[in-house]
Amino acid sequence: MRHLLLSAFVLLFSLLLLAACSDAGSTGDVPKPVAMTEEAVGHYCSMTVLEHEGPKAQIHLAGIEQPVWFTQVRDAVAFLRSPEEQYEAVVVYVHGMDKAANWAHPGDESWIDARQAWFVIGSGKTGGMGTPETIPFWSKMAAKEFVSLNGGGIVRLDEIPDAYIHGSTVPDEVARQTSGQ
Repeated sequence: MRHLLLSAFVLLFSLLLLAACSDAGSTGDVPKPVAMTEEAVGHYCSMTVLEHEGPKAQIHLAGIEQPVWFTQVRDAVAFLRSPEEQYEAVVVYVHGMDKAANWAHPGDESWIDARQAWFVIGSGKTGGMGTPETIPFWSKMAAKEFVSLNGGGIVRLDEIPDAYIHGSTVPDEVARQTSGQ
């Protein structure tokens, strides 16, 4: 009888422990943005992100402690859409350039969840790797002001055309496609 009670207790304790672990993992805790350091290296270029101007991105993946870094936001969007990258993105942070310190060094105070950002595409403004950039902003108003000075169109993350990300659409074509924003 004592053996049966002990077994029942162990089983009950195990179930409670399993439930607690399961609840802890389902709280939806999203990692906070990580500060850029010399150790932050671009995923595709293997260069320090601090060496490049313009907005950067960091993608936090399920089961991986450190973020994956990108010297251009456009490269991060390409990563998210790539069928070769079989990872689950928990959150993507990008520099909201309307709150950035400046274009050359956006700093660590302007990170925004990419799902909340407004993006200017097709402006012809180049990012850290010298190719047209996908420029994030905290507010649509700031994105509109940027477009009035630099051209381009305004979209949300899921509206960025694959052709723009992969370089097969020139900025003028994108600006025409998104000019109704």
